[in-house]
Amino acid sequence: MTLHWKLVVDAADPHAQAEFWAATLGYEIEDNAALIERLLGFGAVSEADTVTRWGRRSFRDLVAVRHPDDPVAADTGTGLGRRILFQRVPEVKNGKNRLHIDVHAEAGQRAAEAERLTGLGARVLNEVKSQGGEWLVMADPEGNEFCVQ
Repeated sequence: MTLHWKLVVDAADPHAQAEFWAATLGYEIEDNAALIERLLGFGAVSEADTVTRWGRRSFRDLVAVRHPDDPVAADTGTGLGRRILFQRVPEVKNGKNRLHIDVHAEAGQRAAEAERLTGLGARVLNEVKSQGGEWLVMADPEGNEFCVQ
């Protein structure tokens, strides 16, 4: 049996994180406006649970990005493939991530990719050179570590 999964990332500002990671990975921010309208109609969510972002209604406390080539549920806007969901949490990040994303730049383009990501709000934390290779440890705008190979 194969399980469907998504990566969930805690965030102070899920929408800003979605924008950063969509731009980083070339992913699309999910459009859940139709689902939200349906849930509002049922009374399952309130207006306070939503915001207008990117010219459409979004959930206030969560948003996902998805790979543009993967299928999408037409009735919800939810991606059915590779996804990262950002959910608002009250606590701040504390300590090193136990799980992180590796971004693979094209050969010889690591420095250019790091510069692009820095322009999006990331910062370089460390340059690693080991027997296993070389990579950069970076942090996204909320301080979550990721590597650029």
